[in-house]
Amino acid sequence: MATSSDDPPKLPSVVIHPLVVRVVHWINAFAILVMILSGWRIYNASAIFPFHFPSSLTLGGWLAGALQWHFAAMWLLVANGIVYVLYGVISGHYRASFFPFTARAVAREFADLFRGRMSHRVGAYNAIQKMAYLVVILLGIVLVLSGLGIWKPVQFQSLTALMGGYEGARLLHFFAMAGVVGFIVVHVALVILVPRTLLPMFTGRAPHGATSPENEH
Repeated sequence: MATSSDDPPKLPSVVIHPLVVRVVHWINAFAILVMILSGWRIYNASAIFPFHFPSSLTLGGWLAGALQWHFAAMWLLVANGIVYVLYGVISGHYRASFFPFTARAVAREFADLFRGRMSHRVGAYNAIQKMAYLVVILLGIVLVLSGLGIWKPVQFQSLTALMGGYEGARLLHFFAMAGVVGFIVVHVALVILVPRTLLPMFTGRAPHGATSPENEH
C-alpha cells in the first residue's frame, strides 16, 4: 500500500533493554509481588506492630499456605537474582547503567525535581533512578539474608546474631520489605508520569529520537 509523501517519517528504533534484562525484570516483579502479599499474611499471624494488613491484600489463605507461597517465590527471586547479577557483571550492564554515580548528581536531580523538572532519557537512568535501583538491590539482599535468619535461626545462628537475634531479624525483614514497597510505589508512579517507558520493557525497543535527553515537566 502506497503512503503519502505528507506522512511523517517513521523513526528508526533502537534496542534499549536487552532480552535478559526484560525477562529478569518481569520475573522479579512477579516474585516480589508474591513475597510481599504472602509476607503480609505471615506477618498477620504474629504481628510486630499494633496493626494488621487487610486479608484481601494477602496471599496464601492461612499461615502454612502463605509460607509455601513465600518460600517458592523466595527461591525464584534468588535464582533470578543470581542470573541478573552474573549478567550485569559479565556484560557490563551495571557499569553502563549505574555508573558513574555521585552524591552531587543525586542532589542536583532532587533540586530539579523540587523545581518541577525531572530529567529523563528513555533507556537510561538519571541519578535518582540509579540510587533507587542500587538501594533496592541491597534491600533484596537484606530481605533474603534476614529471611534465612528468621526461617532457620539455629542453623544460621551467626547470621541471626548479626541482626540482633530472631526479633531483630524480623524487624530488619519488615523494614526492608517496607523499603521495597516504597520503591515499587515510586517506580509505578514514575511509569504513570512517563508512560512511554513501559512499552520498551516488553519490546526492548524505543524510537531513536525518544532516547535523547530531555526534561519532563
